[in-house]
Amino acid sequence: MIILGATGSIGRAALEVAQSLNGDVRIVGLAAGTRWRELAEQAARFEVPRVAVADDRCYRDLRAACPAHTKVLAGPDGLLELVVDSPEANFVLSAIVGAAGLPPTLAAVERGLDVGLANKESLVVAGAILAKRARARGGRLIPVDSEHSAIFQALQSGRREEVRRVYLTASGGPFRTWTRERIAAATLEDALNHPTWDMGPKITIDSATMMNKALEVIEARWLFELRPEEIEVLVHPESIIHSMVEYCDGSIIAQLGAADMKTPIQYAITYPRRVDGVAKRLCFRETSRLSFEPPDFDRFPALRLGYEAARAGGAAGAVLNAANEAAVERFRAREIPFGMIAELCADVLSRRQDIEDPTLAQLLECDQWARREAQACIHS
Repeated sequence: MIILGATGSIGRAALEVAQSLNGDVRIVGLAAGTRWRELAEQAARFEVPRVAVADDRCYRDLRAACPAHTKVLAGPDGLLELVVDSPEANFVLSAIVGAAGLPPTLAAVERGLDVGLANKESLVVAGAILAKRARARGGRLIPVDSEHSAIFQALQSGRREEVRRVYLTASGGPFRTWTRERIAAATLEDALNHPTWDMGPKITIDSATMMNKALEVIEARWLFELRPEEIEVLVHPESIIHSMVEYCDGSIIAQLGAADMKTPIQYAITYPRRVDGVAKRLCFRETSRLSFEPPDFDRFPALRLGYEAARAGGAAGAVLNAANEAAVERFRAREIPFGMIAELCADVLSRRQDIEDPTLAQLLECDQWARREAQACIHS
């Protein structure tokens, strides 16, 4: 297994899962963005032959921290080389946050490897291309997002043509009960205070805007070959039901579990087998209720943008994702208010050029265009 994004929350959990599988999994490559010290420690602990750091300014420090026999790579080309030149690898966990995870994920797909996708942006930006190439190359795209893993598991209960709809559940984030005015004025500290999940800052902020669910709608559209109208979002504050599939006969199959990402990570690694794991277990004696409510598109306008992009197809997902990444970065730098994140994304999405069947190069161009447009809007 190769882990892209080894020093993030998903990558650390994946290493814990791999260690628990009693030698069934061997780590042959690790990659990180900038945390070279932790990456070097992981490489030494798991005796990993190859490591890569996305920020090539960290190369010298990483090289000095790793044993002489460890191959050290750097920069975007280094991430690609890690995937392409690891012949013993047959599974890649893609957990790099943002569009930076797309090129190495695509490289793994081109090799025909099974890919565990924790990087939703890869499918949001280039879902049509990734899904098509995975089918052509014989590899499998296995979702690691808790919601898409739940759908993936529930789909084992029937045939695709028997599916009526899927339900993506959402915790509602830290602002589920807040007024629109209060949400618009939320601070960075407010947005990072998620009530259920322990995630990185970018994903946690996306949960607060519900942009994470907007991106998941687009992701589900490509991953499961669904029409946008077959995807329904339900707010489920307890985060026990991770998602559901409704079949044509009225049966609804749900996947339940504790809020622990090690469950979907392990399922992706061991699929189609199930084995004992290290994830927390759900105890029904401690579960008092399961509640649901429809999402409020007025208070969380980002969610509407996800459906708009899913219906439009083409480069709309790439544009929405890039604009959101730029806006979140500026919010984290305290340059824009929280309420401006969705406004910026809507503005940039509305000015995109429609491309019916874009190439990867065109998608990446749209990604860069959207980032520039978002920056221009911020500084105008």
